[in-house]
Amino acid sequence: MVAVSGPLRDTTEDAMTSSNTEDGFLEPAPPSAARAQGQHRQQFPEVIPLNVGGMYFTTRLSTLRRYEDTMLAAMFSGRHYIPMDAEGRYFIDRDGTYFGDVLNFLRCGDLPKRERAKAVYKEAQYYSVGPLLDNLEEVQPLTGEKVRQSFLDLMPYYKEHLERIIDIAKLRAMQRKARFAKLKICVFKEEMPVTPYECPPFNPLRFERSENEAKLFEHHCDVDVSFGPWDAVADVYDLLHCIVTDLSDRGIIVEHQCIGVCDKHLINHYYCKRPIYEFKITWW
Repeated sequence: MVAVSGPLRDTTEDAMTSSNTEDGFLEPAPPSAARAQGQHRQQFPEVIPLNVGGMYFTTRLSTLRRYEDTMLAAMFSGRHYIPMDAEGRYFIDRDGTYFGDVLNFLRCGDLPKRERAKAVYKEAQYYSVGPLLDNLEEVQPLTGEKVRQSFLDLMPYYKEHLERIIDIAKLRAMQRKARFAKLKICVFKEEMPVTPYECPPFNPLRFERSENEAKLFEHHCDVDVSFGPWDAVADVYDLLHCIVTDLSDRGIIVEHQCIGVCDKHLINHYYCKRPIYEFKITWW
């Protein structure tokens, strides 16, 4: 027989208290966990003070919720917890330089100035403001970029070739301890070589060739990078413009000039004759 003195205690509670106090404190539940436990959704005032990456804005709640399928509408729907800074402004951890342009579109449909269009487009993508994206794609320079990209989509491995140009130029400049590096780049539109000088063994007017005929002309020009072929109206100079533009946008100083053609002998009187360009990339 066991004698018990004093009131009975809940040993389960003791065990929980002991485990929780071993670290010296009780960790509070995060806001998301608190909401999951049934607390009320975050409430917002009609006028919203914002801190976007250190830049301050003030707008109406209805402005942020103007389009239901945007990230801003979701953020301020009450379903998500929005942190606040020391001054009580709702904080968005994003560069606020172009947030005002996004906000002005939500307010009254205003579009940014042309020189800010590309940067605002990126912000509209981040905040998923579909109507702003649609409007910006119909004005320059976004319209031109959209047309240009449709051409580049036909170019196999275009981005990979750009990276190869940069890597080769950087390696050569470092190896030679030089300010610049030169590369040979082939840009050709048609796969087949030009009409031979004399006695053509094949019909020069027939572009499509049999598999056996095509193998007779397979070769790689003696260059660092080769672009082509492609099936579009845009010609070699259009592609060269794209290459130089994309390199320049990355802060790379580039010059180019045609230095001749590939003179590799293929078969009989057929020669390659693809144009070869010298690219000079200056690093500093």
